[in-house]
Amino acid sequence: MKALTEVRMLKEGKYVIIDDEPCTIMSITSSKPGKHGAAKARMEAIGVFDSQKRTAVHPVTTKIYVPIIARKSGQVLALIGDTAQIMDLEDYSTIELKIPEEMQDRIEPGKEIPFLHYEGKYKIVL
Repeated sequence: MKALTEVRMLKEGKYVIIDDEPCTIMSITSSKPGKHGAAKARMEAIGVFDSQKRTAVHPVTTKIYVPIIARKSGQVLALIGDTAQIMDLEDYSTIELKIPEEMQDRIEPGKEIPFLHYEGKYKIVL
């Protein structure tokens, strides 16, 4: 799911969609309006699911999509190498997620962990 909002309403730390990928805004700067043009905003963001750095420049009155990312909780059912099998505690569906390198030692079977979900993409966050 996504919602429309104006660029001027965005703040650092919020989400935005750049190149069809949900991103977290790291910095946003806006210029003054010129003699014949509108003020522009420059956003630097990092992809939530792929950690890619992206940049976008838009007039501040432009409407832009903002993703609605669900923060969910799940129980680890099993660990298979660097993959965790997780059961969503809301609808009891199971998903398999790759465990990030820095979280390998903190995830154990039977433990509850938070994760992000947006349009079929998942990411473990601790």
